Amino acid sequence: MIKMPKESLTMKIESEVFKWLKDSSGWNNEELAKRLKTSVETIKKFETGEKDPSLRQLRELSTIFKRPIASFFLSKPKLEKPKPKDYRLIPEKENQFDKKTLLVLRKSRHLQQVAKELSININYKIDSKLKRGKISEKPEIIAKYYRDLVQLSEEKQIKFKNPYELFHYLRDVLEELNIYVFQFSMPVEDARGFVFVDDTPYIIAVNTADSIEARLFSLMHEFAHILLGESVIDMPDPFLSSRSQIVKWCNEFSASFLLPKNLAIKLFDSHRDNLTEKSTLKTLSNRYKISKAMLLVNMNRLNYISNNDLNTIINIKPKVKKEGKSKGGVGIPSDKKRLSEMGNKFISLVANNFDKEKITYTDALNYLSIKSKKFNKLLSQAKK
Repeated sequence: MIKMPKESLTMKIESEVFKWLKDSSGWNNEELAKRLKTSVETIKKFETGEKDPSLRQLRELSTIFKRPIASFFLSKPKLEKPKPKDYRLIPEKENQFDKKTLLVLRKSRHLQQVAKELSININYKIDSKLKRGKISEKPEIIAKYYRDLVQLSEEKQIKFKNPYELFHYLRDVLEELNIYVFQFSMPVEDARGFVFVDDTPYIIAVNTADSIEARLFSLMHEFAHILLGESVIDMPDPFLSSRSQIVKWCNEFSASFLLPKNLAIKLFDSHRDNLTEKSTLKTLSNRYKISKAMLLVNMNRLNYISNNDLNTIINIKPKVKKEGKSKGGVGIPSDKKRLSEMGNKFISLVANNFDKEKITYTDALNYLSIKSKKFNKLLSQAKK
């Protein structure tokens, strides 16, 4: 009996399904042709339905698109929620995202849907009762309201040992407001954060490829977008003056939340003689767990330094720090990584569903993307 080579086994796929899977993954025809070791013409024929991929090619497509093989056999593209509004203000890249960013957007949407379903399972509320903001209102007033609400006093801010502790505190208080905060790695030049407010529960995601101080600014910037009621993806940066009034409002909210005007004036007055010296910036940055960039922008905004001064010192802006690898080159344990990515609220939600037998053990492992040997350790680290 003659065995047919695997390459001759083709899989019938709807052309519009193939195009949807390709476009939503960020791969272009040239990249696919190279990866599949075929021609661009063949990829184009997959898109038009003139040709079907082989079994080997289908498996490879499943791997690079990060989609289950079953998704290739849908009769039509799956209806997905739209991408958030692009506020990155990069004309040549409008609505065009890196493959990794697209994957993080997709993953966060999935986690949002899982959180909704699991909350309904155990009668958890998923709406967020927030005092909304308006673009016509002063962002510093709304920022003061929320800073008071979450009880972030100057004394408390100083007592945190480092910016990570402040980030974890703010993440916890936002999650108490039914806002899930995720952390995933994306190219910093592509996106620093995004929010979903077109469904509940609301989602904020920030970029772990960013420095922790930058993530703090992004976290509160994205929270401001939630208050304005718009799903967006953007690149929050205190240094950049934006043509968009909405981005400007969110920047001012974040800056006012992390360093209120009255506190900034007190600090800058007391260091007026050496305000822009590296030692002063380092001291204030360490004490209040905020970036030197944000300090400089506030100095400029409050007329302590001129635009020329700001432009001269702008190279003090901190370098991007990446997480995930220790000095020995060993990745952080999967349980700690999942806790960092998904947060206490999501992990506890999965744990509570499992405890109440609303989901199976396998379901729980899949939702948390964790192996069984790390499952109990992960749950023990999350606050139920």
